[in-house]
Amino acid sequence: MTPAERRAGASLAAIFALRMLGLFLILPVFAVHAHKLPGGDNLTLVGLAIGAYGLTQAFLQMAYGAASDRFGRKPVIVFGLVVFVIGSAVAALASDMGTVIVGRALQGAGAISAAVTALAADLTRDQHRTKVMAMIGSSIGLVFALSMVAAPVLYNVIGMSGIFWLTAVLAAAAIGVVLYVVPAAPPVPRAPTGLFGEVFRDGQLMRLNVGVFVLHLIQTAMWVMVPAALVSGANLPLPEHWKVYLPAVLLSFAVMVPAVIAAERQNRMKLVFGAAVALLVVVQAGLFAFGQSVVTLGLWLTLFFVAFNVLEAILPSWISKVAPAHAKGTALGLYNTLQSAGLFLGGMLGGWLAEHFGSGAVNLVCGVLAVIWLLLAVSMNPPARRVTPASAAH
Repeated sequence: MTPAERRAGASLAAIFALRMLGLFLILPVFAVHAHKLPGGDNLTLVGLAIGAYGLTQAFLQMAYGAASDRFGRKPVIVFGLVVFVIGSAVAALASDMGTVIVGRALQGAGAISAAVTALAADLTRDQHRTKVMAMIGSSIGLVFALSMVAAPVLYNVIGMSGIFWLTAVLAAAAIGVVLYVVPAAPPVPRAPTGLFGEVFRDGQLMRLNVGVFVLHLIQTAMWVMVPAALVSGANLPLPEHWKVYLPAVLLSFAVMVPAVIAAERQNRMKLVFGAAVALLVVVQAGLFAFGQSVVTLGLWLTLFFVAFNVLEAILPSWISKVAPAHAKGTALGLYNTLQSAGLFLGGMLGGWLAEHFGSGAVNLVCGVLAVIWLLLAVSMNPPARRVTPASAAH
């Protein structure tokens, strides 16, 4: 990659990391903290609070992506981060579940993911796109892991309100990165009308969109129950959950990096992609049958992080390669809409299933969805390898 491409990848990954760290910090602790709030004993409301930001993102990702096609990437990203800061402040000041849900919904209204990934596609050549998306995906996986380790400690020190204030500060820092670190964006081809229909009619894009929906539904559904499983089933107090999360994530990165390199350099993207989806099926089956001790939970979480991180790197790269050049923002907007819908519905569905049928039902439903995704993935065509001029080098 050129120096400009490396700078673009690192700075855009930092924007994702600063924003997503704040979002993920709630996952390991909120289900336990919620019992201190009015309405917090209702697992459905807890799931809604965890997934609420996904609902507003689902409604707004396509609008943000299309706006970035017409008005430029950076202005749209900055606007979304400002909205995110406001939502974090509302959640930090909340004293009941309803206000937390409102704050989380406002956080989701800063739906910048499509614009950021479209900017990453603008600033990198096709043959290096998976590497840059891997940087972004790895940053998401890394901060997800960091949040699993840091959240219990931070919660003991600064409380849930402090975590939300920290989230606001991190998002404000991301605005600075957009304005002063990210390379200047190249001109975006003027978007014609009819982009939404063009994207919806593309079978390859839609199967990738279904996949990201399933991936993030599984992610949030699992974290409605994983903290409680570690506390009750594995007898591990909340402040010590990092002892499971940290080794799991470090081991997962040791597997993920060579897998992504093989997918890109050896033209094995479909093979690596399919293996990662199959691994999700194995994880849900393992959690359903054997997931109650510290050792078994640690094993399945490690395998989950491997699959999640590989897919987080491959999916947006694949989308950006097969989407029309003039509609990348729109295509990534739809992709992120389905991602956000998965985040929201995963929290809601996981909470409802756990409350009415137990944690095993969560794993069973997630496993079935992963099998459906695997069947859709089998018939997909890998993206063609192309060599294009380095727009980022000029």
